This record gives sequence, structure tokens and C-alpha cells, in this order.
Amino acid sequence: MSAPGEYVFKMPDLGEGTVEAEIVRWYAKPGDLVAEDQAIVEVMTDKASVEVPAPVSGRVLAITGSAGDKVAVGSALIVFQLLESADQASAAVPRAAPATQAAPAAQAAPAAQAAADAAGAAGAAAEFGTSSAVPAGGSAKRVMTSPANRRRAREAGVSLHTLVGSGPRGRILQSDIAAVIGDPASPEPRSSEPRSSDPQTTEIKVIGLRRLIAERMSEAKRTIPHFAYVEEVDVTELESLRSHLNAQHASAAAPLTYLPLVVLALARTLRAFPQCNVRYDAERGVLVRHLSVHVGIATQTPDGLKVPVVRDAGSRSVWDLAEAIRAVTDRARANKSSREELSGSTITVTSLGKLGGIVSTPVINAPEVAIIGLNKAVERPVVLHGAIAIRRIMNLSSSFDHRFVDGHDAAAMIQRLKAYLEHPASIFIADPTRGEA
Repeated sequence: MSAPGEYVFKMPDLGEGTVEAEIVRWYAKPGDLVAEDQAIVEVMTDKASVEVPAPVSGRVLAITGSAGDKVAVGSALIVFQLLESADQASAAVPRAAPATQAAPAAQAAPAAQAAADAAGAAGAAAEFGTSSAVPAGGSAKRVMTSPANRRRAREAGVSLHTLVGSGPRGRILQSDIAAVIGDPASPEPRSSEPRSSDPQTTEIKVIGLRRLIAERMSEAKRTIPHFAYVEEVDVTELESLRSHLNAQHASAAAPLTYLPLVVLALARTLRAFPQCNVRYDAERGVLVRHLSVHVGIATQTPDGLKVPVVRDAGSRSVWDLAEAIRAVTDRARANKSSREELSGSTITVTSLGKLGGIVSTPVINAPEVAIIGLNKAVERPVVLHGAIAIRRIMNLSSSFDHRFVDGHDAAAMIQRLKAYLEHPASIFIADPTRGEA
């Protein structure tokens, strides 16, 4: 139970059956004043990264967990000392005054207020079980250490405020406590700070999106028998069309790349190969075929690989597709994608652009059953109609879930896609012989 004037904010339910969330980074720390709706922490679920706003204005008394720790939905996340007036609430936004402009009011704060702050911190410690006692006449400033070390110090009767930490930025390590109580030092619990005993190396904790990527990639390779298929495509005519369209629409928001043309051709191809426009529900053992093509666009971001989705790709014009691809990838790179925008794809396209190399073996974006990779397009000599000619060549590197897509069907699908790309006018013309409307 929280003390009077305190507000315990619990990890919210972020939807879609989420039972816990991982702390990515804290924007507030004990002692900070925060305003209502100010972002206080970024958390990550299996679906998306979310910034959680403060539900009230107040002073932060205690927080739960550090980067990489998981907090269950409904568990205490942060404790606030509620502000009593509108003046205090408006003062919550600026977190600190410049060092050269010390606030006279802060210097003249009465001892009673300091005692109240210390009592508030102690109440928060009782709620969270993470803070040590503050020595008489001491400061309520929070000591940097892990919750486990706070518990060890409390059980041993050691005040953390009397210790000098040997860790990064004065962080108190388990060995610092062990040296005081006489126990043999044991391995320090994992820390979000990069650390290493070898000065030539740096250890980086795998958290947040990078952890999620690692888990999903491992799961995909462990559970999906990948069948790889690579095909060479002559994109000379596609390049000619792309250049012509860009010249005719010079005022467009962004010039056409190969990607929207390939996505449009893929949507047309999947009409004849619906078994590849599928999501596999492993819990029910059911393949869910989709009439609409919702294309995931593998996007490299500062935080790692994300796959935002362009929905109903087959019903869009090439310019609409180009704008939609640009919009969702820009939002992904800026970490502004919604949860819905990062889920629901039925097939994924990945491209490394100019870094595309000759061939790749892309990992399937489960629960999909296929992924198409674009490699680098280069001009090189080829035999064309019995003569040597310079043509623009690009490889398509694809992977299929061999449990549900037979090798023959996979090869036939890529050959159909190749035909569209080598004769790009056919992308825009219905072919009744192929069941296209």
C-alpha cells in the first residue's frame, strides 16, 4: 500500500495478450519532477516498442527495473510523490536548472521538506523493495545499484549511502557490498552498462529490439525448414520503364525505385500462387490464405531490423505503392510506427539496395511462408539472341517454408515473377489466360 500523497503506477496492459514488457530505457529517474503525459519510460513487447506517459504530475520516488529487465503487467512500475499545486505541476517540466543558476528557493528549502522527501523515498522502498535506508541527516538521493544489491545491503544492515561504488559512474557492485560484510564476492548480476575486464573489448547487453530480433530469427531458423531459390532476372526493360516514369513525374514526392515495381509484380504473381500468400497459425495447425497481399518491407533502422506493412498492395497504383513504402519505412526509422503497422504482413520483401551483393539467403518472417530478396542490379555482358549484349542483371534470392510450399511451386512462382519483371508492361495488363482480371 502506498503512503499518503504517493501514487503507484503499475505496468499497463499493452493489449494483444501481453503479460509482460521489457524496459528499453528510462526517461525519468528518482528525484526527477515530471509532468502528466510526459514520457517516462520506453518499453517493448513482442509486438512493438511503446513510450509510456506519466499518468500524473509528481516527483519520482522509485522505479522498477533497468534496461533489459522485464516487468509483469499489473506490477508496480514507478512511484510518484504527488504535487500539491498547479505551480509545482508547471515546474515539473524543466528537470534541472543550469549549474551557474542555482535556484534560491531550492537552497532555502526547509529541513521539514527534506525530511518529507526522505520519508517518501522510504515509503516507496517499502512498496518496491528496492531502496536502502537513508542515514540520519543524509540525502534522499538514490544510490546507483541493482535491486538485488539493495536487498543484500538491507539484509546485512549496510547503508548503501556509506559505500563508494567501484562500477561505472560510481555504481555499487556486489563485490563492494561483499567487501564490507566479509562475504566472498560472487558474480555481479547483469548490468545494462557495457563492461569488460579486457580493455580491448566491450560487452553490450542484448536488450530491446535487438533481443527480439535475435529471438525471432532463432525461432524461425529452428522451426522452419527453409528452401532457398535464386534466379537471375534481366531488368533492363524494367530500368527503362522506371527511368521513363521518373522523367514523366519529376514532381513526385520521391522517385521510383525497383521496390514498388517488384511489389506490384509480386502481388500480381500471387494471384496464381495463393499458397505463398499465407500465414501459418502454429497453435491451431492452420494455414490462413489471404486474398489481399499485405507486403512486409524489411527496413534497417538505427534500432535494428523492422518490418512495417503496406496493406492491399495489389489494389494500389505504382505511385501509391511508392509513397506508401516511403511513408511506412520513414516512420519505422523514426520509431513512430504503430503496433498495427508492424504486424499482419502475408509475405515480405527485403532489399539491401546497392549493398545487395550477388546472392543472399533471407530468413522467413514467421508466421509467413515466403520471403523475396532483391540483390544488386549491375550491367554485364550476356548472350542475347545469339549475340553478346550489355544488359542490366539482378538476382532474386527467395526462401520458402518447405513444409507448406513445394520446391516446384516455389520455382514456378519465381519464374512467373521473373517474367513480369523482364516484360514490365505485363505488370499493368490483365492476362485472361492466367485467370487475371
